[in-house]
Amino acid sequence: MSRRCIAYKALSPLLGLALLQGAGCGLFGGHGGGDSAPAGRVDVTRIPAVLPKYEPKSRYGNPASYVVFGKRYHVMPSASGYVERGVASWYGAKFHGRRTSSGETYNMYALSAAHTRLPLPSYARVTNLENGRHLVVRVNDRGPFHDNRIIDLSYAAALKLGIVKKGTAWVEVRALPAGQATPGTFKAAAGKADFYIQVGAFRQQANAEKLRRRLKPLGAPLISISRAMAHGQRAYRVRIGPLTDIALADAIVARLAHYGVLEHRIVVDAL
Repeated sequence: MSRRCIAYKALSPLLGLALLQGAGCGLFGGHGGGDSAPAGRVDVTRIPAVLPKYEPKSRYGNPASYVVFGKRYHVMPSASGYVERGVASWYGAKFHGRRTSSGETYNMYALSAAHTRLPLPSYARVTNLENGRHLVVRVNDRGPFHDNRIIDLSYAAALKLGIVKKGTAWVEVRALPAGQATPGTFKAAAGKADFYIQVGAFRQQANAEKLRRRLKPLGAPLISISRAMAHGQRAYRVRIGPLTDIALADAIVARLAHYGVLEHRIVVDAL
């Protein structure tokens, strides 16, 4: 039996719940329950591409920090150099026509997105790591406020990236400077990427071993310790993976606090 199969077996009751919750993502979007796609068919070829341009920060939505559901988020002073990989979700009809965090009106047919930390507005190239498609979005809203998500895409952006039906996808989000030209959506060969949940990094290997033993009930075969250099010193990183199923990753993240792990991050391969 493979390591992944063993982990699925160990988490089967939890995974069943996660799959039920995850199944709703494609119907309800990323901002909350009751959301949906528009009733009619949308011709994605008629949705205009987004070209990054200089814009001053919006009057609204750019505090130094803010708190949602008891968690504090710090807004980045600049989008320069930002790149992150993780899970994307989407939001649609429920929020169409409502005010975004930047004060603009949400248009689910525009190529836009919500992000917890990027300044508003800013531009980013989002790549679906599962099928190779990518496009540019204009970030003008806040969210998603979910432990295991890094960006909430508009319905149109998610549709063009092939995410709507599934509800979520592994993506890379890379900030773009004003005026940078970029090709429109295309389907490239998608590379295989292994995702991990990193739950700790220690200078002492004994401390890493202690955390690994504590997390064994989550699926011992998937919990590993890897060595890396951080700030000129050796670090022992405790990771859970490799994972390819978002519902399984969500199920694991939901249980981390039970084992005393309050911070985690998603890492892809060597990132």
